[in-house]
Amino acid sequence: MGRIVSAIVSGVVAFTCAAHPLSAQDRGVTIGMTNWAENIAVANLWKILLAERNYQVELKSVDRVLAFSGLARGDIDLGLETWLPKTDKDVMDRFGKSIEVHDSWYKGTRQGFVVPSYVGIDSIRELSERRAEFPAAGEEAAIVGIDPGSSLMQMAEKVLDTYDLDMKLVNSSETGMMSALARAYRNRTPIVVTLWSPHWAFAEYDLKYLQDTEDDFGGSDDIHFMSRAGFGEDHPEALRWLNAWDMSDDELGSLMLTIERAGDAEAGASKWLAENRPLVDGWFGGGEAAAP
Repeated sequence: MGRIVSAIVSGVVAFTCAAHPLSAQDRGVTIGMTNWAENIAVANLWKILLAERNYQVELKSVDRVLAFSGLARGDIDLGLETWLPKTDKDVMDRFGKSIEVHDSWYKGTRQGFVVPSYVGIDSIRELSERRAEFPAAGEEAAIVGIDPGSSLMQMAEKVLDTYDLDMKLVNSSETGMMSALARAYRNRTPIVVTLWSPHWAFAEYDLKYLQDTEDDFGGSDDIHFMSRAGFGEDHPEALRWLNAWDMSDDELGSLMLTIERAGDAEAGASKWLAENRPLVDGWFGGGEAAAP
Protein backbone atom coordinates (compact mmCIF):
# COMPACT_ATOMS: atom_id res chain seq x y z
CA MET A 1 0.00 0.00 0.00
CA GLY A 2 4.73 6.83 -2.99
CA ARG A 3 4.80 8.14 -6.15
CA ILE A 4 4.75 4.68 -7.59
CA VAL A 5 7.86 4.13 -9.59
CA SER A 6 7.38 4.92 -13.22
CA ALA A 7 8.22 1.50 -14.51
CA ILE A 8 7.47 -1.78 -12.79
CA VAL A 9 8.54 -4.57 -15.07
CA SER A 10 7.21 -8.06 -14.42
CA GLY A 11 9.66 -10.57 -15.69
CA VAL A 12 11.66 -13.65 -15.16
CA VAL A 13 15.22 -13.56 -13.93
CA ALA A 14 17.09 -16.83 -14.43
CA PHE A 15 20.46 -18.03 -13.29
CA THR A 16 22.02 -21.47 -13.78
CA CYS A 17 24.53 -23.13 -11.56
CA ALA A 18 25.96 -26.64 -11.44
CA ALA A 19 25.51 -26.69 -7.67
CA HIS A 20 21.71 -26.61 -8.17
CA PRO A 21 20.67 -29.50 -10.41
CA LEU A 22 16.93 -28.85 -10.23
CA SER A 23 15.25 -27.88 -13.49
CA ALA A 24 14.22 -24.32 -14.24
CA GLN A 25 10.56 -25.29 -13.90
CA ASP A 26 11.20 -26.86 -10.48
CA ARG A 27 12.76 -23.59 -9.27
CA GLY A 28 10.16 -21.22 -10.71
CA VAL A 29 8.37 -18.91 -8.25
CA THR A 30 5.59 -16.42 -9.02
CA ILE A 31 5.13 -13.56 -6.56
CA GLY A 32 1.85 -11.64 -6.61
CA MET A 33 2.65 -7.92 -6.32
CA THR A 34 0.08 -5.25 -5.48
CA ASN A 35 0.53 -1.62 -6.49
CA TRP A 36 1.46 -0.38 -3.00
CA ALA A 37 4.85 1.08 -2.15
CA GLU A 38 5.81 -1.43 0.53
CA ASN A 39 4.63 -4.40 -1.53
CA ILE A 40 6.52 -3.27 -4.63
CA ALA A 41 9.61 -2.78 -2.47
CA VAL A 42 9.69 -6.19 -0.83
CA ALA A 43 8.58 -8.05 -3.98
CA ASN A 44 11.50 -6.62 -5.93
CA LEU A 45 13.88 -7.29 -3.05
CA TRP A 46 12.86 -10.96 -2.88
CA LYS A 47 12.97 -11.25 -6.65
CA ILE A 48 16.66 -10.34 -6.45
CA LEU A 49 17.40 -12.51 -3.40
CA LEU A 50 15.75 -15.64 -4.80
CA ALA A 51 17.30 -15.12 -8.23
CA GLU A 52 20.70 -14.92 -6.55
CA ARG A 53 19.97 -18.41 -5.25
CA ASN A 54 19.15 -19.83 -8.66
CA TYR A 55 15.36 -19.38 -8.63
CA GLN A 56 13.40 -18.13 -11.60
CA VAL A 57 11.21 -15.34 -10.24
CA GLU A 58 8.22 -13.72 -11.91
CA LEU A 59 6.50 -10.68 -10.43
CA LYS A 60 2.82 -10.72 -11.34
CA SER A 61 0.97 -7.43 -10.84
CA VAL A 62 -2.40 -8.02 -9.16
CA ASP A 63 -5.02 -6.06 -7.27
CA ARG A 64 -5.79 -6.72 -3.61
CA VAL A 65 -8.43 -9.41 -4.12
CA LEU A 66 -6.51 -11.20 -6.87
CA ALA A 67 -3.49 -11.39 -4.58
CA PHE A 68 -5.54 -13.67 -2.34
CA SER A 69 -7.68 -15.49 -4.89
CA GLY A 70 -4.62 -16.27 -7.02
CA LEU A 71 -2.94 -17.93 -4.04
CA ALA A 72 -6.11 -19.86 -3.24
CA ARG A 73 -6.27 -21.20 -6.83
CA GLY A 74 -2.54 -21.92 -6.94
CA ASP A 75 -1.91 -19.44 -9.79
CA ILE A 76 0.48 -17.48 -7.55
CA ASP A 77 3.13 -19.03 -5.31
CA LEU A 78 3.76 -16.21 -2.87
CA GLY A 79 2.02 -13.10 -1.57
CA LEU A 80 4.28 -11.01 0.62
CA GLU A 81 1.72 -8.87 2.42
CA THR A 82 -1.36 -9.55 4.49
CA TRP A 83 -2.25 -7.35 7.47
CA LEU A 84 -3.58 -9.47 10.34
CA PRO A 85 -5.60 -9.94 12.41
CA LYS A 86 -7.82 -6.95 11.53
CA THR A 87 -7.30 -5.19 8.20
CA ASP A 88 -7.41 -8.18 5.84
CA LYS A 89 -9.97 -10.16 7.82
CA ASP A 90 -12.60 -9.84 5.08
CA VAL A 91 -10.48 -11.36 2.31
CA MET A 92 -9.05 -14.00 4.61
CA ASP A 93 -12.61 -15.02 5.52
CA ARG A 94 -13.20 -15.57 1.78
CA PHE A 95 -9.95 -17.23 0.75
CA GLY A 96 -8.00 -18.08 3.88
CA LYS A 97 -8.90 -21.77 4.03
CA SER A 98 -6.96 -22.35 0.80
CA ILE A 99 -3.99 -20.13 1.69
CA GLU A 100 -1.06 -20.81 4.00
CA VAL A 101 -0.21 -17.82 6.21
CA HIS A 102 3.35 -17.77 7.52
CA ASP A 103 5.45 -15.71 9.93
CA SER A 104 5.13 -11.95 10.27
CA TRP A 105 8.00 -9.88 8.89
CA TYR A 106 6.85 -6.43 10.08
CA LYS A 107 5.18 -5.67 13.40
CA GLY A 108 3.03 -2.74 14.40
CA THR A 109 1.27 -1.29 11.35
CA ARG A 110 -0.86 1.82 11.56
CA GLN A 111 -3.30 3.60 9.26
CA GLY A 112 -5.53 6.64 9.40
CA PHE A 113 -5.92 10.29 8.47
CA VAL A 114 -2.55 12.03 8.21
CA VAL A 115 -1.61 15.71 7.96
CA PRO A 116 1.73 17.55 7.71
CA SER A 117 3.08 18.46 11.13
CA TYR A 118 2.75 22.18 10.33
CA VAL A 119 -1.06 21.77 10.34
CA GLY A 120 -2.40 22.99 13.68
CA ILE A 121 -4.77 20.16 14.58
CA ASP A 122 -4.10 16.81 16.28
CA SER A 123 -7.37 14.87 16.18
CA ILE A 124 -10.17 13.89 13.81
CA ARG A 125 -12.65 15.78 16.01
CA GLU A 126 -10.66 18.98 15.46
CA LEU A 127 -10.77 18.25 11.73
CA SER A 128 -14.55 18.27 11.93
CA GLU A 129 -14.47 21.74 13.45
CA ARG A 130 -12.03 23.14 10.84
CA ARG A 131 -13.07 21.24 7.73
CA ALA A 132 -13.24 24.36 5.55
CA GLU A 133 -9.46 24.78 5.82
CA PHE A 134 -8.89 21.58 3.81
CA PRO A 135 -10.05 21.95 0.20
CA ALA A 136 -8.76 19.36 -2.27
CA ALA A 137 -9.43 18.07 -5.78
CA GLY A 138 -11.93 20.82 -6.52
CA GLU A 139 -13.96 20.11 -3.37
CA GLU A 140 -14.56 22.71 -0.66
CA ALA A 141 -13.62 20.25 2.08
CA ALA A 142 -11.99 16.95 1.17
CA ILE A 143 -9.73 14.14 2.26
CA VAL A 144 -7.50 12.71 -0.48
CA GLY A 145 -7.69 8.93 -0.50
CA ILE A 146 -6.44 5.95 -2.49
CA ASP A 147 -8.11 3.10 -4.39
CA PRO A 148 -11.82 2.82 -3.56
CA GLY A 149 -11.68 -0.97 -3.00
CA SER A 150 -8.96 -0.84 -0.35
CA SER A 151 -9.56 -1.70 3.31
CA LEU A 152 -8.23 1.71 4.30
CA MET A 153 -10.85 3.53 2.24
CA GLN A 154 -13.61 1.35 3.66
CA MET A 155 -12.44 2.27 7.15
CA ALA A 156 -12.22 5.95 6.16
CA GLU A 157 -15.88 5.92 5.07
CA LYS A 158 -16.82 4.53 8.48
CA VAL A 159 -14.80 7.26 10.19
CA LEU A 160 -16.69 9.97 8.28
CA ASP A 161 -19.94 8.56 9.67
CA THR A 162 -18.67 8.03 13.22
CA TYR A 163 -17.40 11.59 13.56
CA ASP A 164 -20.23 13.11 11.48
CA LEU A 165 -17.50 14.60 9.33
CA ASP A 166 -18.98 16.56 6.43
CA MET A 167 -16.05 16.16 4.06
CA LYS A 168 -15.69 14.52 0.67
CA LEU A 169 -13.50 11.40 0.57
CA VAL A 170 -11.78 11.63 -2.81
CA ASN A 171 -11.04 8.30 -4.51
CA SER A 172 -7.61 8.42 -6.09
CA SER A 173 -4.57 6.17 -6.17
CA GLU A 174 -1.42 6.04 -4.10
CA THR A 175 0.32 7.92 -6.90
CA GLY A 176 -2.34 10.63 -7.03
CA MET A 177 -2.55 10.97 -3.28
CA MET A 178 1.21 11.30 -2.88
CA SER A 179 1.38 13.89 -5.66
CA ALA A 180 -1.28 15.94 -3.85
CA LEU A 181 0.64 15.62 -0.57
CA ALA A 182 3.91 16.68 -2.22
CA ARG A 183 2.30 19.81 -3.72
CA ALA A 184 0.67 20.78 -0.43
CA TYR A 185 3.86 20.16 1.54
CA ARG A 186 5.91 22.22 -0.90
CA ASN A 187 3.48 25.13 -0.54
CA ARG A 188 2.82 24.54 3.19
CA THR A 189 -0.92 24.37 2.64
CA PRO A 190 -3.28 22.19 4.74
CA ILE A 191 -4.11 18.71 3.43
CA VAL A 192 -5.51 15.47 4.85
CA VAL A 193 -4.62 12.14 3.25
CA THR A 194 -5.28 8.48 3.99
CA LEU A 195 -1.92 6.93 4.84
CA TRP A 196 -0.45 3.90 6.54
CA SER A 197 2.73 2.76 8.22
CA PRO A 198 4.98 1.38 6.83
CA HIS A 199 5.30 3.99 4.08
CA TRP A 200 8.23 5.96 2.67
CA ALA A 201 6.32 9.23 3.13
CA PHE A 202 7.18 9.27 6.84
CA ALA A 203 10.90 9.19 5.98
CA GLU A 204 10.52 11.96 3.38
CA TYR A 205 8.12 14.36 5.16
CA ASP A 206 7.32 15.47 8.71
CA LEU A 207 3.80 14.05 9.14
CA LYS A 208 1.44 13.10 11.94
CA TYR A 209 -1.61 10.90 12.38
CA LEU A 210 -4.80 12.57 13.58
CA GLN A 211 -5.92 10.97 16.81
CA ASP A 212 -8.80 8.52 16.29
CA THR A 213 -10.50 8.42 19.70
CA GLU A 214 -13.13 5.93 18.47
CA ASP A 215 -10.48 3.53 17.10
CA ASP A 216 -12.34 3.14 13.80
CA PHE A 217 -9.07 2.62 11.94
CA GLY A 218 -8.61 -0.61 13.84
CA GLY A 219 -5.42 -0.22 15.78
CA SER A 220 -2.27 -2.16 14.92
CA ASP A 221 -1.67 -5.25 12.77
CA ASP A 222 1.37 -7.31 11.82
CA ILE A 223 2.33 -8.00 8.18
CA HIS A 224 2.66 -11.68 7.26
CA PHE A 225 3.62 -13.39 4.02
CA MET A 226 1.45 -16.05 2.41
CA SER A 227 1.86 -18.96 0.04
CA ARG A 228 -0.25 -21.31 -2.00
CA ALA A 229 -0.95 -24.68 -0.44
CA GLY A 230 2.05 -26.97 -0.80
CA PHE A 231 4.64 -24.27 -1.46
CA GLY A 232 6.68 -25.28 1.60
CA GLU A 233 6.84 -28.89 0.43
CA ASP A 234 7.99 -27.81 -3.03
CA HIS A 235 10.47 -25.16 -1.84
CA PRO A 236 11.43 -25.87 1.79
CA GLU A 237 14.60 -23.79 1.72
CA ALA A 238 12.82 -20.76 0.27
CA LEU A 239 10.15 -21.04 2.95
CA ARG A 240 12.85 -21.24 5.63
CA TRP A 241 14.49 -18.08 4.32
CA LEU A 242 11.20 -16.19 4.19
CA ASN A 243 10.29 -17.26 7.73
CA ALA A 244 13.58 -15.75 8.92
CA TRP A 245 12.82 -12.43 7.19
CA ASP A 246 12.16 -9.51 9.53
CA MET A 247 12.30 -5.74 8.99
CA SER A 248 12.01 -2.78 11.32
CA ASP A 249 10.18 0.41 10.44
CA ASP A 250 13.48 2.19 9.70
CA GLU A 251 14.77 -0.68 7.53
CA LEU A 252 11.62 -0.94 5.45
CA GLY A 253 11.27 2.83 5.26
CA SER A 254 14.80 3.17 3.91
CA LEU A 255 14.16 0.45 1.31
CA MET A 256 11.01 2.19 0.08
CA LEU A 257 12.63 5.62 0.03
CA THR A 258 15.66 4.31 -1.87
CA ILE A 259 13.31 2.86 -4.50
CA GLU A 260 11.27 6.04 -4.66
CA ARG A 261 14.36 8.16 -5.22
CA ALA A 262 15.79 5.71 -7.76
CA GLY A 263 12.61 5.90 -9.84
CA ASP A 264 12.89 2.19 -10.62
CA ALA A 265 11.87 -0.60 -8.25
CA GLU A 266 14.47 -3.22 -9.09
CA ALA A 267 17.34 -0.73 -9.37
CA GLY A 268 16.40 0.83 -6.04
CA ALA A 269 16.10 -2.56 -4.34
CA SER A 270 19.53 -3.54 -5.70
CA LYS A 271 21.06 -0.32 -4.36
CA TRP A 272 19.50 -0.83 -0.92
CA LEU A 273 20.65 -4.45 -0.87
CA ALA A 274 24.23 -3.45 -1.61
CA GLU A 275 24.09 -1.07 1.37
CA ASN A 276 22.41 -3.55 3.73
CA ARG A 277 23.91 -6.91 2.85
CA PRO A 278 24.84 -7.88 6.46
CA LEU A 279 21.21 -7.43 7.55
CA VAL A 280 19.90 -9.54 4.69
CA ASP A 281 22.55 -12.23 5.13
CA GLY A 282 21.04 -12.90 8.55
CA TRP A 283 17.86 -14.16 6.90
CA PHE A 284 19.92 -16.81 5.14
CA GLY A 285 21.70 -18.28 8.13
CA GLY A 286 24.21 -15.52 8.73
CA GLY A 287 25.71 -15.20 5.29
CA GLU A 288 24.76 -18.20 3.16
CA ALA A 289 26.39 -17.74 -0.20
CA ALA A 290 24.28 -16.76 -3.19
CA ALA A 291 24.60 -18.59 -6.47
CA PRO A 292 27.32 -17.17 -8.72
